[in-house]
Amino acid sequence: MRLLVAPDSFKGTFGAAAVAAAIASGVEEAGAEADRCPVADGGEGTMEVLLAALGGERQRAEAHDPLRRPIEAGFALLADGETAVVETAQASGLTLVAPGERDAERADTYGTGELIAAALEAGARTVLVAVGGSASSDGGRGAIEALRARGALGEVARTEVLCDVTIPFEDAARLFAPQKGAGPAAVARLEARLEALAAELPRDPRGVPMSGCAGGLSGGLWAHGARLRPGAAFVLDAVGFDRRLAAADAVFSGEGRFDSQSLAGKVVGEIAKRCGVAETPLHLLVGDDASRDDRPAAIASITQAGTLEELRRQATRLATP
Repeated sequence: MRLLVAPDSFKGTFGAAAVAAAIASGVEEAGAEADRCPVADGGEGTMEVLLAALGGERQRAEAHDPLRRPIEAGFALLADGETAVVETAQASGLTLVAPGERDAERADTYGTGELIAAALEAGARTVLVAVGGSASSDGGRGAIEALRARGALGEVARTEVLCDVTIPFEDAARLFAPQKGAGPAAVARLEARLEALAAELPRDPRGVPMSGCAGGLSGGLWAHGARLRPGAAFVLDAVGFDRRLAAADAVFSGEGRFDSQSLAGKVVGEIAKRCGVAETPLHLLVGDDASRDDRPAAIASITQAGTLEELRRQATRLATP
C-alpha cells in the first residue's frame, strides 16, 4: 500500500509538516509506504509549505502587528529568485493579538503592506500573498496605506493573492469579524465601513468571488490590480499533488476543524474533488468534525484526533489491512 499523506495545518496548534510526520509514522507502523506531502490553501502555513516544496530562504523585515505595534516579521524568497511569499498571518495575524486585546475595528493590515513592499524591494518580480488568518476587517485599507507610504502601491499588479475562501468583499465582516472580537454592533459598523471603502476604491470589489478573504484584504488589493487565485489549487499544483495522487492507493488528509467552510475554498475540499475524479479514497483525520451528512463521496472516513500521538495511532489503525 502506498498512501499519500497530505494534511493542512491544525490552525493554531500543529503545523502541516508536524501533522504529516505524525500520520506518516502511523502509516509506516502499519507496514504501508507514506508519501509525505504537507499542504495549505492560502492560510497559515502556506509560506512553510511552498518553501519546502519549491526551495528558497526566509527573509526578515521590520513591520507592525494588527494593532500597529512594531515587530519583526518574515517573508520568503523562493529558489527561482523572482517569486516572494508574504503570509498575512506573519504581520497581521489573529495569533499576534491576545484574546483580551482583539479589536476587529482597530486591527488593520498595515504590516502586511509593509511585507509586500519589503518583498518588492528585495527584488521579487511576483509576490504571492497568502491571506488567511488575519485579525482585521479593514478591507485592505492598512495594507494600501503602507504600500502608498513605501511608494509601492503602483506595483500591486505584481501580486497574486492566494485565497482560502470564496466569499465576496461585502460578506467579510458578517462571516468572520465575530471570531476576531466583534460583537453585533461592531459587525454592523464594519459592514458599513467596508461598503464605504468599496465605493472609494479604483475598482469595486463587491460581488467579486474571493474578494472577502482576510477581512476584505484580498478585495482591497484586487481593486489596485492584484490577481485573485484559489490558494488550495495553487498549492496542490506547486507540490505536484496530482502526480503523487496517481501513484497512491489512498489519501490521508486533515485539518483542525472540518465543517461547511472546508468545502468552500479550503484545501481539504479541493483534495476531496481531486480524489473524486481519480476515484481514490480519502481518509480525513481532524481535530474536530463539525461536518454534515452531505459530504463528498470521495471521503471514505472522518476520524477525530486531538494530539500528534493520537494522529499517529489513528493512522496506524486506518492503514492496517
